[in-house]
Amino acid sequence: MKKAISNKNMVNAKFEIADFTGKWLASIGKPELRGAWIIYGESGCGKTHFALELLKYLCGFVGRTAYDTVEQGKCQSFQNAWIDTAMYEVGTRVVVLEKEQIKVLRERLRKRKSPDVIVIDSITALIGFTRTVFIELINEFPDKLFIFVAHEENNKPYPAIAQHVRKLSEVKIRVEGYKAFITTRFKGDNGEGGADFVIWEEGANKYWIDKL
Repeated sequence: MKKAISNKNMVNAKFEIADFTGKWLASIGKPELRGAWIIYGESGCGKTHFALELLKYLCGFVGRTAYDTVEQGKCQSFQNAWIDTAMYEVGTRVVVLEKEQIKVLRERLRKRKSPDVIVIDSITALIGFTRTVFIELINEFPDKLFIFVAHEENNKPYPAIAQHVRKLSEVKIRVEGYKAFITTRFKGDNGEGGADFVIWEEGANKYWIDKL
């Protein structure tokens, strides 16, 4: 049994906060880079592009990152997204994991100098991913940030386990029409956080022109 945290220790606790700026501060705030975040939406709406943009930005705050392309694997469409977001600019701070399931991923993360931030794309392609497996993953690696990507059905993450992940995520990001709609538990000093994030301006303008 862990020792209980005293009132004084809770009040005086210090946390490592990422000092986001610009559009990332406006959308996400100033987050702790640990726990779980989720990105979800329909196919072809900009999820992968946004996940890559986010991971590229996070490379400026942590030592190592990884993108686990569980669903697509190494293919031309993923390569196109990788090049479009200029991921090559962050060099060795990011690696691609090809269809790496949770068991193998956990073995990797137990090693020294393993990634600090891991994008898992997508929950739909994970085998045997349950609530228990999710909690075990988060608890085993409390200082790492897992960003889950999920599909959507009736405006909710799909499949059912993705809805559970959403409930426990510190940052929830729904993508539609090349825009990311963000709910965050992290707020900046002046209340920043929660602003919509435009992933692709031209595509977003065309998509939303008849919906406003």
